[in-house]
Amino acid sequence: MSLRPRSSSLLPVRTPTRDEAVLVAVTEHVERTGIKPGDRLPPERELAEQLQVSRSTIREALKRWEGLGIVEMRKGSGTYLRVAVSTASIHMPLTIDRASDVDTLLHTLEVRRALEGEAAAICARRATPVQVAEIGRRLDIMEAHHLKYGDAPEQDWEFHQSIFRATENPIFEQILASMRDAFHRFWENPLDMPDFAGRTFPYHRVMYDAIVRRDPDGARDAALTIIDMVDEDIRNADRNRGPDHD
Repeated sequence: MSLRPRSSSLLPVRTPTRDEAVLVAVTEHVERTGIKPGDRLPPERELAEQLQVSRSTIREALKRWEGLGIVEMRKGSGTYLRVAVSTASIHMPLTIDRASDVDTLLHTLEVRRALEGEAAAICARRATPVQVAEIGRRLDIMEAHHLKYGDAPEQDWEFHQSIFRATENPIFEQILASMRDAFHRFWENPLDMPDFAGRTFPYHRVMYDAIVRRDPDGARDAALTIIDMVDEDIRNADRNRGPDHD
């Protein structure tokens, strides 16, 4: 009797590395104990004892999570959960060049266009009255700070975050968190322009008004108008800098 060859479509089972096994165990612990974003994880020493691995293995595993923006490791304080995790979670790494060169800024702006336009539209359809009121509160703070000081980078950032939160889509918030440094370059005026993006401020009120009246198209259009103005300011600033800055 001849034996048929074994199927070549089967691959060997891969044994998980120790740090992967640690992260699975920690994830299960987070689920069982109800640890939420902002809460501190058990100390490295305790995790090492319970899982019977070295503290260096625990530390390396947690550093992987820190690189993905899942935890924050604070020296002398401990490790804190930043986003919700579960055994069903898929964690995707995202690497963004934080440089302030024009191409990088424009590439990042394209991502902002896609995210912020749709977030504004979804927010107009989905935000609760409490969330709409919070967006309005953030807008009032931003406008008051801009009127007094001429700019309001942090207040502007908080306003946009409140819109992302009001989508009730946790993936939006996680993407925003993972790209925070890259997005923050726009609020830091990377090209040292006088009154960078200052003319966009009135359109934040236009976007908010569209959200209040539950107008997704109007909210999206206002968000995209803001992005278009920032895009134009960046390109104008690049042209004015001349060839010495290439």
